[in-house]
Amino acid sequence: MTETPHSSVEGLTPVGRETVQDRVYGQLRQTLINGGFAAGDPLRIVELAERLQTSTMPVREALGRLVSEQALEAMPNRTVRVPLITRQRLDDLERARVLIEGRLVEMAIAHLTADDLDILRKINSDCDQAFEMHGQDIGPVTSQFNQRFHFHIYQAAGSQVLIPIVESLWLQSGPVVRAAAQIHDEQGGLAATDHHWAMIGAIERKDGKAAVASLADDIGRSFDLVRARLAAGEEAA
Repeated sequence: MTETPHSSVEGLTPVGRETVQDRVYGQLRQTLINGGFAAGDPLRIVELAERLQTSTMPVREALGRLVSEQALEAMPNRTVRVPLITRQRLDDLERARVLIEGRLVEMAIAHLTADDLDILRKINSDCDQAFEMHGQDIGPVTSQFNQRFHFHIYQAAGSQVLIPIVESLWLQSGPVVRAAAQIHDEQGGLAATDHHWAMIGAIERKDGKAAVASLADDIGRSFDLVRARLAAGEEAA
């Protein structure tokens, strides 16, 4: 499940000199969440510094932070790469995401208003429109819609403890989401927002069980696509 690294940093933009360390970290972090890096991609400090138009020090520090968050892994030769996708990692990430994000959905339902539902519908409609832009690199755009949709729900739960945990899980899941999007483009199937619409309906009915089930289906679809591709590769070998 690896890709050539030459295009890994194309989505990055230069950062300003003010608060440069946090901005470098923030850009790399968001790029990982949006699936901007593929599993196995090496991240070279000098290349990143040139792309971000900054010195190597803030890049080095940002990569160190991301390694500590398990979004990246340090290799024996002092290089850093995006972790490879394995069956064990897939299962572990999916299990944690369904468990924690499902709990946030349950907590949020009582606090989500009609205005919130209108916002969720708007985000989902915008995402549907973005998916109709065939032939364009819309992955980062639709990923941002997806993130806004989920975290609008999660923020309503009011948990200062669980939200950072979910953010960490999304950070680690970025390469999986990227791989799943590529497989979905190849195979077709249900629209990527179908489970979101089901979640909106369940939230409107105040049906926590159905909302969590739709969430699990939403998360599971991406992981199942990658899991099946891994299995196919193992059988071919």
